[in-house]
Amino acid sequence: MTLHELIRSRRSIRRYTDQPIAPEIVERLLIAAIWAPSAHNRQPWRFAVIQIDSAKLALASAMGDRLRADRLADGDPVEAVEADAARSRARITSAPVVIAACLTMADMDRYPDTRRKKAEYLMAAQSVAMAMQNLLLTAHAEGLGACWMCAPLFCPDAVKEALNLPDDWEPQALITLGYPADSGKPASRKPLESVVLWR
Repeated sequence: MTLHELIRSRRSIRRYTDQPIAPEIVERLLIAAIWAPSAHNRQPWRFAVIQIDSAKLALASAMGDRLRADRLADGDPVEAVEADAARSRARITSAPVVIAACLTMADMDRYPDTRRKKAEYLMAAQSVAMAMQNLLLTAHAEGLGACWMCAPLFCPDAVKEALNLPDDWEPQALITLGYPADSGKPASRKPLESVVLWR
């Protein structure tokens, strides 16, 4: 498969078989991730690999509790909130492997003003996102299904506590991984002319 074919055939896969993923495959995904470009080459990504069922359950429960609290405070119907929490819980706990992608500002540049601090943080976040794209494409090349979940951005403290992460690790996303139980939803993209300006 060419790179173009790999990119265009990748899908978000949310349901997996029970087949375990060999540790060497997970390691190959992480190696691909750390070869992404990064701001100043500071490599601000950090990864927590969650394979133990009890750890996945603790993570899903902590995130579900926060989701419920936020949604109920918004006045959303209890039934809708519970369905959303159950769906999220199932996605996390049924995946053979879950990778929490985090960033650290430990090695990034420091500035006295808000404008440059914000830019530096955004550069670190973009670096982590590029690492995750490498991981997603490599997972697809390995015959795995994967799904990017940005929910940790809404509850970083809950994720950090559930996984007992180091103080400087800031959760950005979860990637669920497994052998696909289905082919995912059909892909669609906006026409190129609607998202590009030529100057």
